[in-house]
Amino acid sequence: MIDFDQVKTIADVVRVQNVANGDKVAQIFEGRTTTYSQLHDASSQVAQGLIAQGCKPDTRIAFMGKSSDVYFELLYGSAKAKNVIVGVNWRLAAPEVAYVLNDAQCEIVFVGKEFCEIIEQILADCPTVKRVIALDGAHGEWAGFDEWRDGFRAEDPQLPIAGDDDVIQLYTSGTTGHPKGVQLTNDNYVSIFEQGVKGDGWANWSSSDVNLVCMPLFHVAGVNVGVIGHAHGTKNIIIREVNPALILSLIEEQKINIAFMVPAVIMFLMQQPNINDVDLSSLRQVLYGASPISEALLVQAQERFQCDFMQVYGLTETAGGGTMLSAADHAPGRGKLRSCGKPGFGLEVRIVGDDNEDVAQGAVGEILIRGGSVMKGYWNRPEATAEAIDKDGWFRTGDAGFKDEEDYIFIHDRVKDMIVTGGENVYPAEVENAVFAHEAVADVAVIGIPDERWGEAVKAIVVLQPGVMAEAADIIAWTKTRIAGFKVPKTIDFIEALPRNPSGKILRRELRDPYWAGQDRRVG
Repeated sequence: MIDFDQVKTIADVVRVQNVANGDKVAQIFEGRTTTYSQLHDASSQVAQGLIAQGCKPDTRIAFMGKSSDVYFELLYGSAKAKNVIVGVNWRLAAPEVAYVLNDAQCEIVFVGKEFCEIIEQILADCPTVKRVIALDGAHGEWAGFDEWRDGFRAEDPQLPIAGDDDVIQLYTSGTTGHPKGVQLTNDNYVSIFEQGVKGDGWANWSSSDVNLVCMPLFHVAGVNVGVIGHAHGTKNIIIREVNPALILSLIEEQKINIAFMVPAVIMFLMQQPNINDVDLSSLRQVLYGASPISEALLVQAQERFQCDFMQVYGLTETAGGGTMLSAADHAPGRGKLRSCGKPGFGLEVRIVGDDNEDVAQGAVGEILIRGGSVMKGYWNRPEATAEAIDKDGWFRTGDAGFKDEEDYIFIHDRVKDMIVTGGENVYPAEVENAVFAHEAVADVAVIGIPDERWGEAVKAIVVLQPGVMAEAADIIAWTKTRIAGFKVPKTIDFIEALPRNPSGKILRRELRDPYWAGQDRRVG
């Protein structure tokens, strides 16, 4: 159990574990083992390095690399230095990366070897960046991370840290075409820790557990699983990126007890040719979330894994917290497998109509969440923050749902136009901006359509310029140069004119309806 008298901030996680479990293994990454004492010392060196670099409190530093043990040294080190770590989605195209670095006003970029070329390409357009440090060894004039870190003493700076201090900034897709930086604080993470262990908590872990960290660290789910594991003193097994064959082998070899996976990854595991031959008996708990899961896949996975399944529904803006569907509610005959459960400890959930009043039981409305894990706000976006969080602290999720007679929440559709594909959020405006820049395109609308593999797939509906011909493949290839691959339309349909209302707004639902006919919910 986490000692909430001692763990008040992210920095406290390694401070407490250094005393309680200093000699115990904190994390293993590609054969490299780190104890809790070593993690505490390394993060103190990082903190001293950031301070020496001139990073004042609230300075943003960027991490652009695939998952590794080094991320957590940086996370706890930046927390000790009162800096804020910005996880940059490494799937973004170069212009999108530049936007994030400039919007966050990052002063240092820690970059993995796979992405040095992108940073070199955009560095001249990022005036706030003072230094680049290469995570995998020196690169040209950039110092290697190990060399840089080891130039500083392992002394915890012990700066005064407040609960409301930002600690992590993650970027979400934007309704207007630009992503927004979500400010997550120490208090947000204390709330997440509490949701995990109090009430019907989903993370009642112990220091004897082995925890798999397999989801990207530019997502709140990946970060949370690692940090919660450390807060409990678990052994974290970290992998660079999702690799279904590797995940299965690690479960068997490392005797993994706990794993968080998005539904697409669960599906990939179930499709592995050796799924019935691997020893999965060590698994005690599989957590899943980030996108809806089909009931058939969930039943199949439960039968094969033979362990507790728990669903956590939340958003980046709620630090990943929200509702939880317990292991008991996954039992056959309960009829709750399509539900996302009930509010987590310390959270409240409402479902409201257009008038902002609570709807009747069974009626569909927008899901609102209030509680300690709701973000501080969107970085430098007071108007967007005010639109998302009302004066009483209720955050508008943009998801439409309903409550059944037992107050279980079911997600039915989205109020916003957001598409979720393989656990990644995509807003049509971002994609439309990229597609529209193609010289042959006169008008475009982007929608999400059902996809068996990814939940939803991105589709563009395009109106061509008069007298101009273009192939879908050409427009798709053009779009790939401007936005991340997961945002690029997988298919394009051509149409003579887009349906619009009298004020000119695209009737997106009219475009979506034919693809979702026969589906009992409008999310994939």
